[in-house]
Amino acid sequence: MIGGLRLGIVWKDQRLAVVAVGGNRVRHVFTLEDQENPAAVLRGELQARRLRARRASLALPRNLATVKVLDLPPAVGGSLAQMVAFELERHVPFPAEDAAFDFLPLPGARGAPQRVLVVACEKRTVDRALRLLEEARLAPRSLTVACHDLVALLGAWAKTKRAVWIHVAGDDAELLFLEGRRLRLSRSVPAGEGDLPSEIGRSLMHLGWEEPAGLWVSGDRAQETLTSGGLAAFGAAPAPPPLSSRARTAVASLGDSADGLTLLALATALAPRHRPLNLLPPALRPRQLTWGQLVTAGSLAAAALLGLALLFTQGYQNQRHLNRLNAAIRALDPEVKAVERLMSEVERKRQLLATLQSVEESALHPLPLLRELTELIPPDAWLTTMSLDTKTIEVTGQATAANQLIPLLEGSPRLEKVEFASPVTKGRDKEQFRIRASWETPAKTPAPTPPSTPAAARPPGARAR
Repeated sequence: MIGGLRLGIVWKDQRLAVVAVGGNRVRHVFTLEDQENPAAVLRGELQARRLRARRASLALPRNLATVKVLDLPPAVGGSLAQMVAFELERHVPFPAEDAAFDFLPLPGARGAPQRVLVVACEKRTVDRALRLLEEARLAPRSLTVACHDLVALLGAWAKTKRAVWIHVAGDDAELLFLEGRRLRLSRSVPAGEGDLPSEIGRSLMHLGWEEPAGLWVSGDRAQETLTSGGLAAFGAAPAPPPLSSRARTAVASLGDSADGLTLLALATALAPRHRPLNLLPPALRPRQLTWGQLVTAGSLAAAALLGLALLFTQGYQNQRHLNRLNAAIRALDPEVKAVERLMSEVERKRQLLATLQSVEESALHPLPLLRELTELIPPDAWLTTMSLDTKTIEVTGQATAANQLIPLLEGSPRLEKVEFASPVTKGRDKEQFRIRASWETPAKTPAPTPPSTPAAARPPGARAR
């Protein structure tokens, strides 16, 4: 399979000339002669050559179309296409409603009538050509007059203002009248040498041209026409057309298959997508953007690019800021770890201190209590046991007068709620007692109040409010 090919087809006198161009070279060229079902034969030939083309450019011979220059009044508030359709009926040999046409405005002086170059043919001819492509399973890229596509083969020749191109295909000579690379008129005449000069002269008179600056000959029997001398009356020496380097490469790749018809098919394949004087129905033509649409599309593209550039710039700036922050964080990381270690050490010591304080607060201190009891209890009393916990203290012992011990112990700053835990029992000369008391809760020290600010002295004679 070969992909990326441009297919050009010329249909002339029951003959189909097909050229497939890939890049700047002709990949396949063949001609189908007098076929009863040319569409099926064309499809079979494409499949046999493994040419899986989807679209094709089809061209008709010049003698099937009418090409004329019309002078129209300036279009004021109307459509130029409508004016051409209105004027067309007087210039075609068939009803205007049965015509398929396209036109090309020609430059002219300000205030002069609008000149247009019109090409028209019968709709049934267009329908027949489109049916051929449809049955061959090809979509139409364009439908033109074959000789008009020859302009696509020209190179840069700015010095030549006006030229006549004679292209011979079989028994017909197709004449192109060019101004620069712009087509001004085309004709189809018999290829006999005696008819060519008179037909060219008549067309030059119709265009108002004196002598062409270039006279080119191509196609069948081109060398004979160049050397015959029949065209010497026009001043310019006959010469081959100045083809572009791309066209020269493509023509050379035709090899022995090069003739007038295959050259037309090659030009049809190489012509640009948007072609003037295209006979395809408007719905099938490639869409061509107007200047306003191009400006709108360009503005939208520029706005999209600016938006993308803004997003990219903001993202780039944010990334740079993030990189700076990451670098600063990495620089502070050792200090942060040192602070974390210090905070961990402080927290550990704080917990240790809290533990020591809680142990200190919850611990019992029997020695100060024993010293105090020694001072409070009279000499004739003594203690046999003492038990204490975090809430109460309990002592047992003997004394001469056990009742006197209660007020003595109540006077201790450490004890409160002193009472007998069991009845007092009397021995021979002593009373045996068992006393229970609670630890006295220290009173909360009130927060010191700030000294009041002395009021300002009232001057003598001032009245109190």
